[in-house]
Amino acid sequence: MNFKIDVEMTPEELRKVLGLPDVESFQNDMMSKIQERMDAGADGYDPLTLFQPYMATGLGSMDTIQKMLMNMMSTYTNSSKSAEKK
Repeated sequence: MNFKIDVEMTPEELRKVLGLPDVESFQNDMMSKIQERMDAGADGYDPLTLFQPYMATGLGSMDTIQKMLMNMMSTYTNSSKSAEKK
C-alpha cells in the first residue's frame, strides 16, 4: 500500500513548520557589513579573497566525486569480468 501526500508551502512556511529560526535580518546585516568593507578596500575583502575558500572546496569536492565514480566503475568492471570467468 502506497500513500502519496503533496504539500504546497513556501520556504518561509516550511522553515516555521520545522522550527528553524528566521535569519534573514542577520544575513542582510552581515552582507551590508561585508559590502561596506569591500567598498572601503579593507584587506581580505576583495571578491577573489572572499570566494577563494568556496572555490577550493568546490573543486576539491568535484575531484572527490570523480575519484568515487572511477572507483565505482572499476569495481563494477572488475566484478563483471570475474563473474564472466566463472
